[in-house]
Amino acid sequence: MDPTLDDLRRYAVARTLFAPTTLPRAIARLGFVQADPIRAPARAQDLTLRHRVRDYRAGDLERRYPRLAVEEDFFVNYGFLPCSTQALMHPRTARTAWPAARRRQAEAVLAFVRERGQVHPREVDAHFQHGKTRNWFGGSSNASTQLLDGMHYRGMLRIAARVGGVRVYAERPAHEPAAPDAVLDALVDVVVRQYAPLPARSLSELVARLQYAVPQWADRRAAALVRAKQRLAHGQVAGALWYWPADENPRSRRHEPTDTVRLLAPFDPIVWDRRRFELLWGWAYRFEAYTPAARRVRGYYALPLLWRDRVVGWANLSWRDGVLSHTLGYVAASAPGEAGFARALDDELARMVVFLQVPRD
Repeated sequence: MDPTLDDLRRYAVARTLFAPTTLPRAIARLGFVQADPIRAPARAQDLTLRHRVRDYRAGDLERRYPRLAVEEDFFVNYGFLPCSTQALMHPRTARTAWPAARRRQAEAVLAFVRERGQVHPREVDAHFQHGKTRNWFGGSSNASTQLLDGMHYRGMLRIAARVGGVRVYAERPAHEPAAPDAVLDALVDVVVRQYAPLPARSLSELVARLQYAVPQWADRRAAALVRAKQRLAHGQVAGALWYWPADENPRSRRHEPTDTVRLLAPFDPIVWDRRRFELLWGWAYRFEAYTPAARRVRGYYALPLLWRDRVVGWANLSWRDGVLSHTLGYVAASAPGEAGFARALDDELARMVVFLQVPRD
């Protein structure tokens, strides 16, 4: 029997908001954590992990990163993923080949990195004096920074750490390429584990986004999508075809919601797929940080507000001098009237304060 939309809604929440665990286990279970530099009141990766890691504080991922089996890289977006998954994507061949002069620059920088072990972009810029160049947004940036970004994407370098949010680079160990179809199937499984249950169109679009992870295998993605649809469970729900892992049951009673409020990052797995979001919760969420202020509907960095298994509204938070301020909006005319909502919201705001506080030594 196909699940109902209520089943899918409960399943989508329960499968990704698992019981809080350790940071390494949470990243391994998620498979991928999308990153974003905006801090309102914390970065997206921290807002995502706070629900899934015991006693997590803002910035813990960056502080602990050098000791974790985790890498920064492009997947379907830019973010953090287990080293074992990142290794599948390399050696990566970028869609744009470098001219010979650019390649020579990269080889010289690679030798410089090998000599020093780890380098800050400022060191590279001071040593090579590459000058300025036009960036993707039409502005000016250091040519060394752009070169390092390209070397990282091509697998010549890895992110060893961050200092004040700035990437510190090291040489990336070489890996033998794996069989393309096996790698694509493994990467698709990471996508599905992250975002299931998925409408058919969203599944297709996410497989297409593997162009960032493995551009060298663009001609194999269509076949990978066909294989995925063959091995995944699926069903018609509310007029749409949905897919989920074959070993999971969306109709399981284990997915019963708890009386909990959670404020979610704009790129949380529950929120990221806007099509799925609207199908499950009946309203459209849009990320408005880059929308002109006069045209914003819900705010600069509105965090969807999940109550039980329903996203009932949003919150805009501000953290200044150790004080958390918030404004709330609701899809309906007012806040949910069920018993327990107000207390659950207060509990979530209290958890947010602890999360944002300076970490203990």
